[in-house]
Amino acid sequence: MVSRSFCKRREMAAVFPAWIMVTILVLEASLVMGGFQASLKLERRIPLVSHEVELGRLREFDRLRHGRLLQSSGGVVDFPVRGTYDPFLVGLYYTKLQIGSPPKEYYVQIDTGSDVLWIGCNSCNGCPESSGLQIELNLYDPGSSSTSSLVSCSDQRCNAGVQSSDSGCSGQGNQCSYTFQYGDGSGTSGYYVADLLHISTILEGSMTANSTAPIMFGCSVLQTGDLTKSDRAVDGIFGFGQQSLSVISQLSSQGIAPRVFSHCLRGKNGGGGILVFGEILEPNMVYTPLVPSQPHYNLDLRSISVGGQVLSIDPSVFSTSSSQGTIVDSGTTLAYLADEAYDAFVDAITKTVSQTVRPVLSKGNQCYLITSSVTDIFPQVSLNFAGAASLILNPPDYLVQQNSIGGAAVWCIGFQKIQGQGITILGDLVLKDKIIVYDLANQRIGWTDYDCSMSVNVSANLNSGRTEFVNAGQMSNDGSSPDQLQSIIASLLNMIMLAALLFS
Repeated sequence: MVSRSFCKRREMAAVFPAWIMVTILVLEASLVMGGFQASLKLERRIPLVSHEVELGRLREFDRLRHGRLLQSSGGVVDFPVRGTYDPFLVGLYYTKLQIGSPPKEYYVQIDTGSDVLWIGCNSCNGCPESSGLQIELNLYDPGSSSTSSLVSCSDQRCNAGVQSSDSGCSGQGNQCSYTFQYGDGSGTSGYYVADLLHISTILEGSMTANSTAPIMFGCSVLQTGDLTKSDRAVDGIFGFGQQSLSVISQLSSQGIAPRVFSHCLRGKNGGGGILVFGEILEPNMVYTPLVPSQPHYNLDLRSISVGGQVLSIDPSVFSTSSSQGTIVDSGTTLAYLADEAYDAFVDAITKTVSQTVRPVLSKGNQCYLITSSVTDIFPQVSLNFAGAASLILNPPDYLVQQNSIGGAAVWCIGFQKIQGQGITILGDLVLKDKIIVYDLANQRIGWTDYDCSMSVNVSANLNSGRTEFVNAGQMSNDGSSPDQLQSIIASLLNMIMLAALLFS
């Protein structure tokens, strides 16, 4: 791109006066020096905990995070992504939002297993004051934003939340409130507020426009249990569910964003990735229908294959009901298999590699001592869904490296069992290094393998029709992209050329 633009400058130098070329070069240099970065700065690798941490603690961490999930019966909007799936470094992905007037920044976890966006408030009891992620935590203060307002019980949005158990009302104060309870009693409670969300919308030609949109979100005044810990603390949780109170539902109902969002969570080199309101376009995408009338992103898992062989598991194990089914959840670090399917899955992998590696048990987890690359030894796994859509898992998608013993690496099965339950949860371990598209308008989810450090093509289908946007998702922290920079330069060139014709 640089060499082509340089050649164009040389050709134009023969036609236009020297002062014009100097102006072009100065303008282009000033744009580069003025803070327009070529790509999103990814999250640094932070050694929060040792690789000696056992998987039992990680399971407990996930249980707290998806406890509520288990209990509960205009353009392309681009968000920066930080964090990594690696449970020994960060164990979650998060993004940064700007809310209020004047705008203030908040870091929130990306969670497709819940619906509501909530942020810790200035009156919060139990909110962490610091974070091991080396980010500055902020509390939302409704009184410091000129555009903030409380949400009353008579508000139709509150009534919609009551129907999905995401909001509640008491006779005191006519204030719309919420309580999200986790399995061990930890959780959050508070009240709803409305304020402006500042968003960066990618327009045609990869230009961007900064705008605002009114949204309703939770103001947390109490946090308990795991949410009070500071090691992986963020300001709140960004629920990407499909219920009416989710931000994606709110923005799509206003015609600001399409009813589809996509993410590409990078698993290597410190993590990061892409998160957009829109459909990422790739020729190799495969789609499977969402199970209808479910509160979460339930998929119809039909079978599991290991090394090309379908496992002998009763298909009824994967059927969807109030107590079982397969859920896509970016708020879970590992992955979880239904109780009846777990043993068959682990046994098949162990049988395949037992002649090459040494199987060992570590704290009840199936692990293996390995002296070579896991990709050369372990088989591919295929999760087979309705619509002939298969999610192919390579060894790093279902194994977790835990530690080393005598020069041999210890890799353990990253899939865990939820004892006595028929729930299968596809967490970050499985979702990373793939484009995942949540097409709510057509009630389907799609995926394909992808290098999430690369740019993507995104399409939005609003009331005005289908529009394609190029190179979304690699925005810099100030909201500028490489293509935006080139577009600005092109616009300046046109203005200067016009000036040369007028004054020559």
